[in-house]
Amino acid sequence: MPTVELAAGRMHYVEHGEGPPVVLLHGLLMNHTVWDRIIGLLPPGFRYIRPDLPLGAHPIPLEPGTDLSMRGLNRLVADFLAALDLDDVVLVHSDWGGALFLTAYGLDDRVGRLVALPCEAFDNFPPGLPGKMATAACRIPGGVSLALRQLRIRWLRRSPLLFGWMARYPLPDDLVRGWTEPGLRDERIRRDLLAYGRSGFPANELIAHTEALRGFRGDALILWSAAGKVMPRDHGRRLAELIPAARLVEIPDAYVLSMLDQPEAVASAMSEFLLTDRAGRLE
Repeated sequence: MPTVELAAGRMHYVEHGEGPPVVLLHGLLMNHTVWDRIIGLLPPGFRYIRPDLPLGAHPIPLEPGTDLSMRGLNRLVADFLAALDLDDVVLVHSDWGGALFLTAYGLDDRVGRLVALPCEAFDNFPPGLPGKMATAACRIPGGVSLALRQLRIRWLRRSPLLFGWMARYPLPDDLVRGWTEPGLRDERIRRDLLAYGRSGFPANELIAHTEALRGFRGDALILWSAAGKVMPRDHGRRLAELIPAARLVEIPDAYVLSMLDQPEAVASAMSEFLLTDRAGRLE
């Protein structure tokens, strides 16, 4: 599987297809496999790229001392796009909303359009009970290892404190095992996660960075879930009103991980967005 060399170290990614780039991001304690159910449902003619962000389920640790604050992670995403020489990217957000701040940091020059599934926005950092639990685990000695082991136990995983409010339907054991294996195997993976989890999330700064999306000039699809408690339904509407060229589509009967709860509906909405834009550019 390919890797790319960044100043922060090697980053693993997978890609499918050829054409305009679509970069699909993921959330905390997850990796590129969160998109496995829909990748085959998306239209051909695009280059789908799924990086493994250093959020606790990445297979390769970064260099010691790497800045993994919100600003540092945004720089990492921007460096990833530059290292692959990607332009006019469709950047797809899910769960971890930090890369929404590329515009606030002046790092969005390679981003042409946005797709935002339920993700952290405004002051919703860390999001809901799962986010608060993850932050607490990062502050307790041995807390991350304990949380990773708890995620492997199906009935515990269904707790609102873990993934019970993240996915409407139970997550497969093999999927979650893949997410937890790197952190349980390598303390350096846990080190990267701790660097992010302990970096601090000042509400005023987060709100201001989200509001900076008023300056984003590309098209945006806000593909929000109509159910769930972790990413407020109202935040989807607010994001759609904030970004000048955005439209809102709601996915019923889904929580945060709507690409797992309702893969066909998510793929259909994303496909329409991708193909409509492509047709417009070819005219």
